[in-house]
Amino acid sequence: MKAFFATLFSLSMSFMFITIITFAKVMNTLNNEITSFNNYLTQRIIALRPHFLFIPMRKVFFVFTITLSVLTQKSLAQADTTTISVADAEKIFLQKNLFLLAAKYNIDANKALIRQAKLWDNPVLNTDQNIYDGKFFRHDADNGQVYVQLQELIRTAGKRNKAAQLATDNTKISEAQFDDLVRTLRYALRSDLHETHHLLRIKAVYDAEIAEVQKLSAGMDELLKAGNISVKENMRIKALLFGLQNELVNVESQLLPIQAEIKLLLQNTDGKFIKPSFDYQLPDIIKASIPDNDSLMKLALANRTDIKIAQSQLDFQNHNLIYQKALAKADVTVGTEFDQRNSYAPNYFGLAISLPINIFNRNQGNIKSAQASILQQKAVSDQTQFKAQNDVTTAADKLRYFQSINNLQQLSFSDQYDALFQNMLKSYQQRQLSLLEFIDFIDAYKDTKLKLVDQHNSLLKAAEDLNYAVGTDLIKDN
Repeated sequence: MKAFFATLFSLSMSFMFITIITFAKVMNTLNNEITSFNNYLTQRIIALRPHFLFIPMRKVFFVFTITLSVLTQKSLAQADTTTISVADAEKIFLQKNLFLLAAKYNIDANKALIRQAKLWDNPVLNTDQNIYDGKFFRHDADNGQVYVQLQELIRTAGKRNKAAQLATDNTKISEAQFDDLVRTLRYALRSDLHETHHLLRIKAVYDAEIAEVQKLSAGMDELLKAGNISVKENMRIKALLFGLQNELVNVESQLLPIQAEIKLLLQNTDGKFIKPSFDYQLPDIIKASIPDNDSLMKLALANRTDIKIAQSQLDFQNHNLIYQKALAKADVTVGTEFDQRNSYAPNYFGLAISLPINIFNRNQGNIKSAQASILQQKAVSDQTQFKAQNDVTTAADKLRYFQSINNLQQLSFSDQYDALFQNMLKSYQQRQLSLLEFIDFIDAYKDTKLKLVDQHNSLLKAAEDLNYAVGTDLIKDN
């Protein structure tokens, strides 16, 4: 019995010794193979340092496993999401945005000033009476003195109506400024929603590719255990997966500031991710008819709020010149007065009329200033129209260009490319492709899909820019 256990112990020790020697040789071979691919791994594994290649293999696999696990959880974990249409987002924006609320109050304030400008000046009451003439407050038929005067300022040359017109112009300006604020913030909101949609489409490309490469990596691990592939090949697939996941993290990080701005515009505080939903069809936008530039400019003149602001300010300056000339006309103060004893006759009633004589000050400076302000605002208004025309032309040309490079064939090509991706995966799994050929295809597939997404986004952004340039939703892109 003792001999049996001794023999068994001897065989076990021999097997362990042979295993250790074999493992050491494998380790040495693997280190040499990994060192030969140092440059390749350096490009793929961005977050790691080159000395990673000289860590013992057991730690290498441990670091890979932990890193890929963390990135996978971060990339694929789905946070609480609120899906919202563009129309609903705009409705919430108009109801809750505090910038718009403040601008509305400014309109109300200017409307109140119109009413104030139309009011007549209050009459002025002057009185003078004796307090003490041997006795306090002695007023009777034989003693005391009372003087009373009541005056009303009558503004000539229609000054009240002209002042009310200026207040009306200011109200129109504030209303146009409110509309312009809505237009600007609405454009910012829609642009953020489109960019979120764009980044989510990019994320979908990475998610799909990462999911397939993860399946492939899991299969490669099994093949490695069976000894059917080299560690070098398995490591390069893991490096490819790591690079894709790292690029996905960069895409997801771009969503953070955009989400913050959307939540600010919508006054959203629930902490959920806001995912926009769109009903547009790319073929409809690609085939959308764009009016000629003259027709587009007519739309801009009728709808652009910055043009309305410039025109309202020009109207204000023209009316201000009229008002300043009216101020050169003298106002008349009319009143009646009663004097008990100080006049030439007791209990005197009189009519009082007063007006300034415009000899020195005829409001010349303010009139000159108003005339110069008209010329200044005229130049601003012309510049605004020129800018609008340039914006319209640029936006229309950009949309026409992206319509020409985005065609319906690209959409079918994208679907065919997805099918080819699946075929290439199967071909590699069946060892019909080399590792380098497969990795080259993966890179080409990713770049092509991202370029198609970028082209589609550029088309949508060009449509949104044209809508913003003309001041109305000419192209439906939501």
